[in-house]
Amino acid sequence: MPQTPLHVTFVTGSYRPDQDGVADYLANLRSHLSQYAITSTILTTYDSAKAMKDDTVKGALSDWSLPQLLPLVRRIRATPTDLLHIQHAAGSYRFERSVFLLPLLLRLSGYSRPIVTTAHEYGWWDWQPGWLPKSWLEGLKEWGQSRGWWDREDGFLLTGSNAVITTNENITRIMAERLGEHHTHLTTIPIAANLTVVPIAQATARQELRQHCHWSADTQVITFFGFLHPVKGIEPLIHGFKQITQQHPQARLLLMGGVETLSLRGKEAENYWQKLQNLIRDLALGDRTHCTGYIPAETASRYLSGSDIGVLPFNPGVSLKSGSLLAMLAHRLPTIATHTEESDVVLLEKEAIAPVPPRNSEALADAIHHLLEHPEEGDRLATNGYNFAQSFTWESIARQHYNVYQQITL
Repeated sequence: MPQTPLHVTFVTGSYRPDQDGVADYLANLRSHLSQYAITSTILTTYDSAKAMKDDTVKGALSDWSLPQLLPLVRRIRATPTDLLHIQHAAGSYRFERSVFLLPLLLRLSGYSRPIVTTAHEYGWWDWQPGWLPKSWLEGLKEWGQSRGWWDREDGFLLTGSNAVITTNENITRIMAERLGEHHTHLTTIPIAANLTVVPIAQATARQELRQHCHWSADTQVITFFGFLHPVKGIEPLIHGFKQITQQHPQARLLLMGGVETLSLRGKEAENYWQKLQNLIRDLALGDRTHCTGYIPAETASRYLSGSDIGVLPFNPGVSLKSGSLLAMLAHRLPTIATHTEESDVVLLEKEAIAPVPPRNSEALADAIHHLLEHPEEGDRLATNGYNFAQSFTWESIARQHYNVYQQITL
């Protein structure tokens, strides 16, 4: 543990852990950094700061449009700190690119503190405005990137940072290939489960879950955990579950998570929730399906411990960027998950999941049926998944962040 306290100022597009996975990640990170005497302040939008009602979460700008960067620069310069740490994922900034200029503006203003950037995603979001010929734009991107002045995707965000943290090896590889010898210090620090496992006897957890949902003690619970969103494959799961009920009348479906997120808000969130409820009703699954909405982390952990099978049918495929996946594995839950060529191969190599193709209700039904019919296979899968998940802990994440901070502040 360090003898001298360290203060970090985090910049993030939004800070609503109940609506955003990156914000939830940051909340966990801040909590675990405290064991290294690292305190922190959040600078984010006024709306997020108002909703959080936390003195360490401060509003610095109204939105992420370009004119708002100057007030943010002034606020950062006026905030006493040892280093600045930017958390970036496109959705948390409402897909605004202005933050890509932030390191450049800070340096031009005379800011001398170290800057760290965590890229939660990368490799898919090139800037392609219609008013500039594509060939000219490509030439400009490559010209500056080859000199280490900017990055073709994230502007000055990477090249203007003293250290860059990524959450998986694929992102690190793409960055290193693009920036070559000009890349800043790159460190891969995988995420961890977005839930802490609450100690509870499995029999107790099973009883509590079934009583809460008004299900009999002998029901077999198939659980989805995470924000309910159109890209999460919820509709194919519901259709696949309908097929399961014909062979397994005691099967039940638990959809655990809220709908309101940064990418699905207000009326859109309400409409999607109603769409799911209508589908459940039309398939006559009302007495076999329970939707929790957003629930506290402790309750979610107890429900996972009381479930029989976990299912994550994400349309893009599941990867190690999914805190929901790691949470299921950490709870010793045999987990069925969609897999594509772009998904993490290590999940298959370690036999940590039962893979299925995305958008395929028949494949989901077959996989669920197989695990219900062969509980010994579920036990093996649960053990493999649990052992695999032990490599991804918040204690390890905090220690690796501390090491990065030490390297750039000494």
